[in-house]
Amino acid sequence: MATCWAPGAPVQLSHSDDPRRKLAWTLERVDMGAGWVGVHTGRPNAVLAEGIAAGRIASLSGYREVRREVAFATADQEGGRLDLGLSAGLAPDALVEIKNCTLLDGDCLRFPDAVSLRGRKHLGLLAAVVAQGRRGVMLFALNRPEGHRFAPAWALDPAYSRRLAQVAALGVEVLAVRLCHTAQALEVGEGVPVDLVEPLDLGP
Repeated sequence: MATCWAPGAPVQLSHSDDPRRKLAWTLERVDMGAGWVGVHTGRPNAVLAEGIAAGRIASLSGYREVRREVAFATADQEGGRLDLGLSAGLAPDALVEIKNCTLLDGDCLRFPDAVSLRGRKHLGLLAAVVAQGRRGVMLFALNRPEGHRFAPAWALDPAYSRRLAQVAALGVEVLAVRLCHTAQALEVGEGVPVDLVEPLDLGP
């Protein structure tokens, strides 16, 4: 919740009557002064799946089948699930991992906002996907209106940041796409430039 929470900030909640839930209310989004910031990490996957199916992300368009929660494993590493599987297109099949990104640092949006061992595991899976001849795509959902570029959070999690740059060099595609909030909806917006260059002053 770094940079997307402050006392008195307007919020939007959703309510569920499901008796199996521990809490009935869910924090959906927060207004930090420039517009809504989407903090419900479960929302971007469905929105981006719909956007990809509708051709709203040019580099991922043309696939007739979009599946959710695709299991993937190799003989030499622990398996896991990736968020989307794209198939039946002119390009090679693709596996896509999505990360909700809300950490604002000046004019830049960054991920992660805390050390992410799970995120590093997903990067390893995507690298293995590419090694098999398919497309591996790391898709960052920029879920707030500010920020003109995306970069990893080198200062917060240098291991994740370096691993992201490494797998990109191996062929994993790194995309950043804005999610746009309306009064009643969340929609896929434009792509945002990605900067994976390690800062010179980061240290060992």
